[in-house]
Order: sequence, then C-alpha cells, then structure tokens
Amino acid sequence: MSRSFVFAACQLEITSSKTENIKRAKESIDRAVAQGAQVVSLPECWNAPYAPSAFAVYAETVSELTIGEAPSLIALSEKAREHGIFLIGGSIPERDKKDGKLYNTCFVFDPQGKVLGKYRKVHLVDISIPGRGLFLESEYLSAGNELLAFDTPWGKIGLGICYDLRFPELARLYQQLGVIMMVYPGAFTFRNGKAHWKLHLRTRAVDYQIFVAGVAPALDVTFSYHSWAHSLIAGPCGTVLA
Repeated sequence: MSRSFVFAACQLEITSSKTENIKRAKESIDRAVAQGAQVVSLPECWNAPYAPSAFAVYAETVSELTIGEAPSLIALSEKAREHGIFLIGGSIPERDKKDGKLYNTCFVFDPQGKVLGKYRKVHLVDISIPGRGLFLESEYLSAGNELLAFDTPWGKIGLGICYDLRFPELARLYQQLGVIMMVYPGAFTFRNGKAHWKLHLRTRAVDYQIFVAGVAPALDVTFSYHSWAHSLIAGPCGTVLA
C-alpha cells in the first residue's frame, strides 16, 4: 500500500445560483487535479446558500445510491471519472425519494465516477443562545444514523459534516474501523469557527492519531450566514499541514 497521496480541500465561494455553483465546483476540481490531487473534497452545502429557506429549494432527489437526474451529483460523477480521482462531494441538501425528508448529505465518488456511498449529517445544530437567537436545524433537516468509511489505495477515509466535528465519539467509531483520515466538510459560523474550528480539527487528529481535514465554504459577507472558512489539514501530531 502506498504511504502518501495528495489531498485537496476546495474552499468555494457559494452563490445563490446552483448552476454557477456547479460551474465553480468543476473548475475548482480541475485546478486541484492540475496540482496533483488524488483525493478532492468540496465544502459543506456547496451547491446552495447555507440557509434554512434554501434547503428545500436547492435539494436534489436521490433514491438510495442512484443519482438519477440530480445535476450536482451528475457533475461530480463526471469529474471523478474524467480525472480518475476519489471525490468527496462536500454536502448538498438531499431529498429522499421514498419519504421526502431532507438531509445534509455527502456523496463520495470513486475514480470511475460511481457512488461509493453517502453520509448524512448525524448531529444537527439545535441551539438557543440568550441575546443571540435561536437556530434549529431539526426543523428543516432530518438526521442521518450511519457511518461511511471508504477504501482507497492509501487506506480508509471517514466522513463527518460540520457539527459532527464536535463529537469525539464519532471519530472514535471511525478509528475502530481503521481510518487513516477524517474529512469534515463544514461551514462553522464566523464566531464559533474563530473560537473552535482549528482547535477541534487538531484535537481530533491528536486524539485518534489520524489525519483530519476541515473543508469550508469561503466567507461571503453579503450572505446572512457567514462561514468562518479557513479550511485546513492537520496531521496526527496536531500539526497544521495546509
């Protein structure tokens, strides 16, 4: 088994146009591959603004692991196959074809463009902070209940999404599955990200002696939701590698 590979975290600037977001994602993947990337990840909610009102509007309907006519997923499948890479599709709002529920979901594609699996965000953000408002993701999204660790020539990679990063038990379960790396597409708020994003990523790496990547959308001050951004990759000693 080869011991090293090139991982790319694509920190996209998200717009209100899904078509434009898909275009930007494809271009970012192309640039990453041109620099030698073999495993590429997009950020959380890359095809839509991160807003409760946007989840249902931008959601793509999927049945199990069949992407059907979902435009965002078709684009990722094509890019994975074109470049022969493992592509971690950040996350998109997913509408389950069976029951219509909405999930915050990451699809992973192999070098042939086939769906390796999907991970639905497990821990939803339900918070009420005096003087700073109320935010209940569970009013708009349903929680997932399964892990996804996928095999590569370099070892297994596990997935979490955003708030999942705050729960060391989840990373512990993945460690028991033998992962060498955790990837967390995540759009931490500006305030929380400044305080905890880098700390959590480095801590998970040290706790479980694995590589950890946080892949965030870029900050756009014109949106109501301000992402902290600052994508990074940490090594098993907690060292920030990129």
